[in-house]
Amino acid sequence: MQPADTIGGPVILSAERISKSFGEVPVLFSIDFDIRQGECHAIIGENGAGKSTLIKILSGLEQPTSGHVCLDGQRVELPPHGEAEKLGIVVIHQELNLAEHLTVADSIFLGRELKSHGFLKLKEMREAARHILDTLHVDIDPDARIHSLSVADKQMVEVAKAISRDARVLIMDEPTAVLSQAETENFFEQVDRLKAKGVSIIFISHKLDEVMRLADRVTVLRDGQHIATVGTEALTPDSIAQMMVGRELSNLYPPKHEPDVDAPVVLKVENLSGESIENVSFTLKRGEIVGFAGLIGSGRTAVAETIVGLQHRDSGKVELNGEPVHFTEVSQSIARGLAYMTKDRKGRGLLLNTGLRPNLTLLTLKKHSRGLFINEASEDEALARAVRRFDIRARDASVKVGQLSGGNQQKLMLGKMMETEPDIIIIDEPTRGIDVGTKQQIYHIIAALAAEGKSIIVISSEMPEIIGLSHRVVVMREGRVAGVIEGQEITEAEIMRYAAGLKQDGDHERISA
Repeated sequence: MQPADTIGGPVILSAERISKSFGEVPVLFSIDFDIRQGECHAIIGENGAGKSTLIKILSGLEQPTSGHVCLDGQRVELPPHGEAEKLGIVVIHQELNLAEHLTVADSIFLGRELKSHGFLKLKEMREAARHILDTLHVDIDPDARIHSLSVADKQMVEVAKAISRDARVLIMDEPTAVLSQAETENFFEQVDRLKAKGVSIIFISHKLDEVMRLADRVTVLRDGQHIATVGTEALTPDSIAQMMVGRELSNLYPPKHEPDVDAPVVLKVENLSGESIENVSFTLKRGEIVGFAGLIGSGRTAVAETIVGLQHRDSGKVELNGEPVHFTEVSQSIARGLAYMTKDRKGRGLLLNTGLRPNLTLLTLKKHSRGLFINEASEDEALARAVRRFDIRARDASVKVGQLSGGNQQKLMLGKMMETEPDIIIIDEPTRGIDVGTKQQIYHIIAALAAEGKSIIVISSEMPEIIGLSHRVVVMREGRVAGVIEGQEITEAEIMRYAAGLKQDGDHERISA
């Protein structure tokens, strides 16, 4: 790669000594940043480091408290409410911003429809959409409804929408969070094509391997301060992680403490079938961590949701501590000591417009009530315990949860789940969209819970954390158990053989081991 000071063309967009405070709380301190033509520049840092605030300032969604933004070398005050798109600065947010009922063509031109004498030029918009999609080398029908598309195709529609706006600077916030490995690789190819056309990419990701693959330069933020801007060729994932957190992360995964070989089976699932799963069987012992791996759509989440009553069970058996159970709603599973932590923390896990305390105790209000009234002192004690135990960081308890970083939201969800005092815990995507420092914290929390005798199922798309945490791994493929892996066999290569259908446990002898 080129040296860091010669990468790309001229500087297109820059931040000069940008500081930002919300009320009396400072979040950015005199940040310098620039993006050059045809460059991919990654901004990385722990949750709460200031990444989101910086990109909001660079796109006009927030105004700096001090400092200024330059476009093509000239100071500008970027217009708010997304109007900076007219200047070629386009943001693809982590949560896709598409109208599900519209067609692909309608979505691409939404708000900028082609018209003639007051009538929509549908044919021209469809043809233009097709041309843009062709340039991205993706086979998506312009007439398809958004709700019928896969998540990967929706992501490509967002990119097409950005290109149709003549994006000069494209800001991507965690664009691969919900993509499979193959979909991610295709996405990378599109980014390479955009760079070759001179589009500048600001890339936000917690996946350091992606940063190394895509970025020409990396800017590291920590606690609202600029730590370094370095050419990627001079970095390794370990050195990036160390700059992010200011400490070594050689112990990212805690040592595995093997459960007692004679530990009782606390959860037994036999031939479970439902909406998208068939004949799923496995066991979970006390103090054990069982990982669920597989490609997106393989049925991992469906297994968990069928067990706890979020999805309909067609057939099969579930036993808790040797007793058959059939949950039809989550409250029943919670009452029996089985807690499920959803991967959708913003949509289904948390109430984003309320404070920490009501979120933490939402599932356990009876425990914090006196008759018809909520005992706020009891809730405050519970929140104080959770803040200490899970290192939840917030300005104060009244701050809206939606204003917390992703990592602190995730730790609050852990606290909410543990308030139910479960013996069996199912955690779906425990570290999605979370920085490496918070990942380390969560991994150690999971291991500590298992050491206390809790039994844990971890569902994850991230192979390293499945390997780093699990005593056994159940690999799913097309709604079925493809295989179960133990001990030294838990490797990325072995998991992928099962996930891709190259290997199959025909008799599933090890499932009930």
